[in-house]
Amino acid sequence: MTRDAAIATITDYFDDGRFQADLSALVAHPSESQNPDAAPALMRYLTQAMMPRLKAAGFACEIFENPIPGAPPLLVGERHEGEGLPTVLSYGHGDVIRAQEGMWREGLEPFKLIEEGERLYGRGSADNKSQHLINIAAMEAVIATRGSLGFNAKIVIEMAEETGSPGLAEFFKAEKERLKADVLIASDGPRLQPDTPTMFMGSRGGITFDLAVDLREGAHHSGNWGGLLADPAMILAQALSTISDKRGQLAIPEWRPTSLTDEVRAALAGLPIAPDDDTSPKIDEDWGEESLTPAERAYGWNSFAILAMKSGVPEAPVNAISSSARATCQLRYVVGTDADAVLPSLRRHLDAHGFEQVTIEPMERGFFAATRLDPSHPWVQFVRRSIEETAGKPPHVLPNLAGSLPNDTFADILGLPTVWVPHSYRGCSQHAPNEHVLKPVCRDALRIMAGVFWDVGSRETPP
Repeated sequence: MTRDAAIATITDYFDDGRFQADLSALVAHPSESQNPDAAPALMRYLTQAMMPRLKAAGFACEIFENPIPGAPPLLVGERHEGEGLPTVLSYGHGDVIRAQEGMWREGLEPFKLIEEGERLYGRGSADNKSQHLINIAAMEAVIATRGSLGFNAKIVIEMAEETGSPGLAEFFKAEKERLKADVLIASDGPRLQPDTPTMFMGSRGGITFDLAVDLREGAHHSGNWGGLLADPAMILAQALSTISDKRGQLAIPEWRPTSLTDEVRAALAGLPIAPDDDTSPKIDEDWGEESLTPAERAYGWNSFAILAMKSGVPEAPVNAISSSARATCQLRYVVGTDADAVLPSLRRHLDAHGFEQVTIEPMERGFFAATRLDPSHPWVQFVRRSIEETAGKPPHVLPNLAGSLPNDTFADILGLPTVWVPHSYRGCSQHAPNEHVLKPVCRDALRIMAGVFWDVGSRETPP
């Protein structure tokens, strides 16, 4: 009944191949939440993959209909060990983005876990099936060693994160008492570097929208009409060029956050931002806010991106002036940005520059709000000390993830301090063909999470 014994138990679980076998079984579920035909697979993931395992670990489980009609269900598991014990809420999502079949490298396929060297390939292997499997297995190792967790545990598994978590906020509002806890400890996203654990306490938010110029019906011959008809692509390109300068610095005052404090700068100082693998692109040092470090740009500032653009028929251009042009755009934003002011301020900006004909069309899909927990919070320090004890070195601590996830539902609705310990790495091809996890990262993650859960059940936790 020792901490070292629990870590040895989970290490054996990885070394004898059980982890890989379990992950293979999870990846085999084609749980594409973006595919309307995958609804039965989403339910099977809960009933066949999650419920039996959680029940075997002493969790009482219930599947709930999503409050949003047509959205996938959710599973809640609870293991109650006693009044007066701390309660940890954890989370995972079993849905994945579209498989992108036919786009994977030869020898790989999305819903079959394939091992090559230190990599385990498969859709969902990094996002998020390995991550909640690691945390569940770590709790199982603590139970097997001590006979109990030593704390109360609750877990939410949703199946719609890749479509913006529809219904999650409504479910949490309706079930606040059921989900009451002291802290969220969960996993998603990448480490900063594969060989060093990472913690983050929130995420950037995101707003996605289309900018469109629609001038007339149909295209018209560029010889007969060139110089006589306004070109929507040129108008749109010029409008886009006013949003930032040539190095991507934001030109709209309301889009420039006010929350990059000295404390946040200090937390980000010295963090390694450059990728250390061959699959990730090299950082462009001369892109983004010139006065900021790369870490501050990614984790403490807002970024604007043009995700896609179209005018005419790019696959088969013809000699014609197009009738319309469209760009799908996105603002990733941090705490300190008024999300409700983003699109109205864009409208004023475009009008002031003479682009009244450019329309703004918000995406129907919702997005996650920005959140951030102070790195000095007692629960952050508790988890940090536990990870350092197991790993033998301090983890990288981020105020927030550069990407987005539904942390606002935990922080703002349930009122929880939120601590995320990611188990992937930045070169994992998440949301792309050839998605994979690294075996050394998984092994290390299993060990540190067993240590974290052991410590929650055996040491004085924050009030």
